[in-house]
Amino acid sequence: MDIEAIAPLKRCAIYTRKSTNQRLEHDVNSLVTQREISSAYVKSQQYKGWVELPNRYDDGGHSGSGMDRPALSQLMQHIEAGEIDVVVVYKIDRLTGSLADFVRMIEIFDRLNIALVSISQAFDTSDSMGLMILNVLLTFSQFERELIAERVRDSIRTRKRHGKMHGGLPPFGYVATPQGLKVDEPEAEIVRFIFDEFLRTRRYTRVMTAVRERGLCSSVKYSPRGKPHNLKVAGSNPAPATNRQND
Repeated sequence: MDIEAIAPLKRCAIYTRKSTNQRLEHDVNSLVTQREISSAYVKSQQYKGWVELPNRYDDGGHSGSGMDRPALSQLMQHIEAGEIDVVVVYKIDRLTGSLADFVRMIEIFDRLNIALVSISQAFDTSDSMGLMILNVLLTFSQFERELIAERVRDSIRTRKRHGKMHGGLPPFGYVATPQGLKVDEPEAEIVRFIFDEFLRTRRYTRVMTAVRERGLCSSVKYSPRGKPHNLKVAGSNPAPATNRQND
């Protein structure tokens, strides 16, 4: 009986990966084993219209911690080109060992309606059970991202309360020292002038005009890499730091 009469064809791409180059020169290695098992599974799903694509996506000697892998890059290009319907792997960790990368790939697969199948883990997003497992994994992933974000925000707030820099350039009116932020008196005078002028006029435009008329600007600040940044007061002229005038 013709398979196409039973179900529409599903083009299946088998992806394999091995972290080290050890034994790759042998006729039988991990990549071969993964491919044979995956190929047998695809054949068992012929009643669903599954057919194995001839292209080989094998990454030998590549870690699963990132996505910079030749075969994976080619696989993603073919997916974007609409040449693949199902991605088959022996285990999920063969595709990636990073949860963030996994979520990113799943988002691409979902957008392009690509099914992901992990043979040894009974993970198949082409059916309802696989989609449920995927939603559980994505929920935990979102939970982990929110926890990380909360820890980072708490760390930044704590460092700021103690006058410590948390990356970037020091705010206007301060300079960064190993002991923490220190008031930069020339810029502090500019800050005091701006606040006093606003309290007097209650108009942002008048404050901007007063700053321009006095030719006030910030000193040159340097990033941790030594790149200069001239953080000018909003509305001030781009005058060099040596032309700064103080009250």
